[in-house]
Amino acid sequence: MFWRLFFTYLLLVVATVGLLGLLTFQRAEEVFYDLVREVATALFAVVILAVGAAFVLARWFVRPLVELQEGARKLADGDLGHKIRVAGSTEHSELAETFNAMSDRLASTFRLLEHDREQLLAILSGMVEGVIAIDDRRRVLFANERAGQLLEFDPRKAVNEQLSDVTRLAVFHTVVEHGLTATEPHREEFVVPGGGRYLAVYVSRFPGHGMPGAVVVIDDTTDVRQAERMRQDFVANASHELKTPLAVIKSSVEALQDGAAEDSDTCAAFLDQVAREADRLTDLIKDMLSLSRIESGSLGLEPRVVVLDRAITDCVERHHPRAETKTLTMVEKPPPDAPASVAAWADPDALRQVMDNLVDNAIKYTPNGGRITVRWGATADTVSFEVEDTGVGIPETDVNRVFERFYRVDKARGRAEGSTGLGLSIVKHLVQAMRGQVRVNSKLGKGTTFRVTLPRAGSA
Repeated sequence: MFWRLFFTYLLLVVATVGLLGLLTFQRAEEVFYDLVREVATALFAVVILAVGAAFVLARWFVRPLVELQEGARKLADGDLGHKIRVAGSTEHSELAETFNAMSDRLASTFRLLEHDREQLLAILSGMVEGVIAIDDRRRVLFANERAGQLLEFDPRKAVNEQLSDVTRLAVFHTVVEHGLTATEPHREEFVVPGGGRYLAVYVSRFPGHGMPGAVVVIDDTTDVRQAERMRQDFVANASHELKTPLAVIKSSVEALQDGAAEDSDTCAAFLDQVAREADRLTDLIKDMLSLSRIESGSLGLEPRVVVLDRAITDCVERHHPRAETKTLTMVEKPPPDAPASVAAWADPDALRQVMDNLVDNAIKYTPNGGRITVRWGATADTVSFEVEDTGVGIPETDVNRVFERFYRVDKARGRAEGSTGLGLSIVKHLVQAMRGQVRVNSKLGKGTTFRVTLPRAGSA
């Protein structure tokens, strides 16, 4: 632009001088030549001055425009908020002010958009569900970390890639295609082959026609399905456990009604059987209610200082008569180097129930003449106790399942011993409620050891 203005100014000067010369030549040719000879030097100086003036004028006029052009370039390169300082005419100053106002407005708008974008990404990244946005050609526009975890891909490398290249899970692609062809949002749940996980996929097309594509939300419903299966198993097992003693009671009552009541010995046997099964029902219902309160958090535990050796001694004394009837030896083994009166931070009633269940379990499954050892110890932060028996032991395949509700290694023997199948499950939940841990170690035919670790009083 500068050179165009420069030559325009120069052309105007040259045209003016030439027009004056032409008019002079036409009026008096002799005068024209005399005038040229006389003013040639002055005319040359005028032309030189005209060239300089044209240069200065063109530069003065173009400089603000160049600054505006440079500002626009910086704005296009991302330098939002760039300011232009223009010293020139009023028109140039107003144009610069308008440009600066536009630059500020753009900077403010882009900051707001960037804030909204970062906020949206933070929300999507923090979701427990996986989120994938795809366009109409099945290219990934966005994927959060959770989606990468659920479908096993790197979300940072997935953008602009085909969805079929991001994950090879065929059943997932089938669900997505169903959602893209549906007129309404589509939801479908499937099992991941070989993984045993359940995924629920929700596919919804973008509203309107301005942005073709869809958003895919993936939710891991494995825990929900497992909880549902556990609920179904619990109902089935509870029904079965309740049905067995009720069937015995009913058959005993029917026998008494049919005449067995007339024979005193037979009547007494049936009544003893009814009493045993009624006690079994009572224990079962009590354990079910106890487990329900623990799991719902309504048990209301009140931790306090509990002297461990005293609690263990009381427990052993409570179960000593039953152990004697089976000629079992019960031994307490205090730690040789631990200070006296080692205390746990626990709820006294809950700790008593844990100890009673473990010792009762050891007595039930230890043959006559066996041995039960209760030992305890402490660290700086925890206390622990073990209940070891020389009983039948637990097969390795069953060790990890002994804390499940109604699970028995030997169902027939468990019922014969009067086990409800809930004792160890209650132990596990009570110990966890007291911020502790329970572990089991067992060898088939050699015995079992349960170890409970709890916070130590003073360090909880």
